Amino acid sequence: MSEGDGRNHLTAALGAARENSVNAPSPANLPSQRRAATVVMACVGVFVAYLPVTTVSVSLPAIQRALHTSTAELSWVSDAFVLPMAALILTAGVFGDVHGRKKVFQAGLAFAAVGAAIALCSQSVQVLWVGQAFAGLGAAALLPTTLALISHAVPDPRERGKYVGLWATALLAALAVGPLIAGVILDRAAWHWIYLLPIPACLLTMAAAARLVTDSRAPGTRRLDWPGQITAALAVTALVYGVIEGGAASFTDSRVVLSLMVGAVSAVAFVVAERRSSSPMLDLSLFRSPAFTGTTLIATITFLGLIGFFFVLSLYFGLVQQLDTLAAGYRLLVVTGMSILVGIPAGRLMHRVSARLLITSGLLVTAAALLSLTGIGADTSFGSLAWRLALLGAGLGAIITPMTATAVASVPHHLAGMAAAGNNAFRQVGGALGPAVLGALLTTKATDALPGHLTGAGLPGPTTDRIMSAVSSRGLGAVARMDLGSAKGRALSAVSDSFLDGIHLCLIVAAALVLLAALVGMVLLRRPPQHSTPDTPDIQDDRRRIVRETTAALVQTGLPAGHTAT
Repeated sequence: MSEGDGRNHLTAALGAARENSVNAPSPANLPSQRRAATVVMACVGVFVAYLPVTTVSVSLPAIQRALHTSTAELSWVSDAFVLPMAALILTAGVFGDVHGRKKVFQAGLAFAAVGAAIALCSQSVQVLWVGQAFAGLGAAALLPTTLALISHAVPDPRERGKYVGLWATALLAALAVGPLIAGVILDRAAWHWIYLLPIPACLLTMAAAARLVTDSRAPGTRRLDWPGQITAALAVTALVYGVIEGGAASFTDSRVVLSLMVGAVSAVAFVVAERRSSSPMLDLSLFRSPAFTGTTLIATITFLGLIGFFFVLSLYFGLVQQLDTLAAGYRLLVVTGMSILVGIPAGRLMHRVSARLLITSGLLVTAAALLSLTGIGADTSFGSLAWRLALLGAGLGAIITPMTATAVASVPHHLAGMAAAGNNAFRQVGGALGPAVLGALLTTKATDALPGHLTGAGLPGPTTDRIMSAVSSRGLGAVARMDLGSAKGRALSAVSDSFLDGIHLCLIVAAALVLLAALVGMVLLRRPPQHSTPDTPDIQDDRRRIVRETTAALVQTGLPAGHTAT
């Protein structure tokens, strides 16, 4: 999920702030009560959309123990949510522009409620995947429409900034309280109950929105790009499926090879479809801007490493350190809190320091934090872990605001909304690949290291062979369910050490990906943004206003990105 985050949708809505509804009352004429209700509904919608990101993330160890899943199957719990969001978020925004944002908002709430209900009743990991997928569809519909509704209801930029801040606070609240909600529930009940809260929240919001929210559409003749949508969804799904299954089995497996081939062919078909479309979902001319291309690559690469890292970190807390969900949630809040503290001055520095310097510096700090985490062990104290997590949050806080503003400022004004949505879609793709790639690395490394640790723990050969046979067929979690008598403790300790070996490898890979993103930033963000089509002075003034509003809103909220799409 995801992560991670709502900033690009914030920018997309600000970029579209000049739009008025073609078939709804003028925003200036809306009653103040109706405008306030629209803002409240939008805040509840984004809270519901983002709540599964962190509640599920910190609950993964409990889910794995209860459902006896492999690491690959556990990866799909996260990716089943992120994939629909990544694949459909652009289409949901266009669908709202064409057919009405209130309709898409209501549909998003309905999908979120259905997904939560399915997950609440699930007794197998496959049914849980279905519930997560429906919740991801809901998030894809809610994220772009909630801000679009606010932009329509509050057209005055100065007044709107206050309401956008409330929207962002609701998003932040979902990320922050998710681990705590999950921790409290799992202390007293089964993991299923983490899905209870979204159901009444969605149903009550749907009932209230039906009466209080005013619908709006975008003017013009924009149409849904079905060829682009279908090929993009197929490419992302096939690629992630191939990576997850390849890591769990073998990349030479016929299913994996076929899946990766389908992903590659679909990606090419997407490019062809977008080049020929009269109303493309993603205008490929955006990539003529080095700054847009650079920020998009940075977003994809960085979130691949970071969201994969948070997936691995949740397993470290639950399976290596044996922490309960509430204790794990407190530790993750260190990253969130530091990201907020650093994000505030980072937003203000954008007027004085180049985006290239801010972004690359933040990426280097993030890479240093990831490398410092390679020193953690099973008995690492919270104090020793906290400064490393705080350093990671500081790096993230310095990246997101300038990256988003640069992506928007690097393209012509009329493409600003599409640039923001496209940048976020690529971030979600990176977030979807993160658990798949690092989860596969974790499983492979831990499985390869386990025989040595079992031998080092003094287990006899027959017992080691029996354990490895169970691991090969049912995953590393199978060891906890085996009857090993007095050797059980030593076997579990060996599994923990093997997990640590895998975690250390994942940290090194994540740091390398972040360093690669820093290199991309240094190369492609060297020059000020260049536009393929010159803007008029009025549009230039409008663009500067949009960037100022975006920066001010981000400074006000200091949104973290570390957990997005985790």
